[in-house]
Amino acid sequence: MGPPQALSAGCADVAECDALNYVVKDMAAGESILRTESNAAVAVAAKTPFLPDSVRLRVYACWVGLAGVSFFAVYPTLNWITSLRPNRFHLYVAQELQIPFVPVFIWAYLSMYFLFLAPLFLLPATRMPALGKQLIAGTIASGIVFLAFPADLGFIRVIPPDPTYANIYQGIFGIDRPHNLVPSLHVVWSSAIIFACADVARPVGRGLLYAWLAIVVVSTVLVHQHHILDVVAAVPIVFVVRRCYRVPHE
Repeated sequence: MGPPQALSAGCADVAECDALNYVVKDMAAGESILRTESNAAVAVAAKTPFLPDSVRLRVYACWVGLAGVSFFAVYPTLNWITSLRPNRFHLYVAQELQIPFVPVFIWAYLSMYFLFLAPLFLLPATRMPALGKQLIAGTIASGIVFLAFPADLGFIRVIPPDPTYANIYQGIFGIDRPHNLVPSLHVVWSSAIIFACADVARPVGRGLLYAWLAIVVVSTVLVHQHHILDVVAAVPIVFVVRRCYRVPHE
């Protein structure tokens, strides 16, 4: 963007020029703040040892515990409640049912559980509470939507013939009823964790984290656990909780 003087040349009057100049300066200040916050986050992370100390372990354990309580209070409870409701929505289009079932993507799908450990090694203790609040708020918000839009999975659940995959899918289907769909809590949690870690990562690490997230998101559909709307609906929830529970300035 050019300097304010360049914009002033096309102004109709002095007041308009002043207004344009103010907007440009405000935008420049905002961009400067964002750059400063990003640089500060990377600088703090660079000073954070990879192996956690006792303080990080305590903070991590505290917020993992709280987030875990919120998850187990909301997810299985609402899955059970929805299974008892006589009328449930089909929140997908018929064409989606042609998406192939790719059993091997279960590894990407389950890799989300390794993500739970990432904050312990990548985040400073000062950034963990914000992430914990985001996960709790995202879980509660998702639960409200589950109640408002009880749904049925459109895909027919299939057990792969390969014994290894058969055991994995049988285990998942045995504990996860096909109702908590919109939004995908799998995507909400994965996105919140990866975005938090990416905030403090260097460019290469940030790129790898985003690639990991993309694979996890795609896997939720390819293993027939979710539909496209489920994934899309997770995006605004992640955006809002990250805006509401931002990391304090270090």
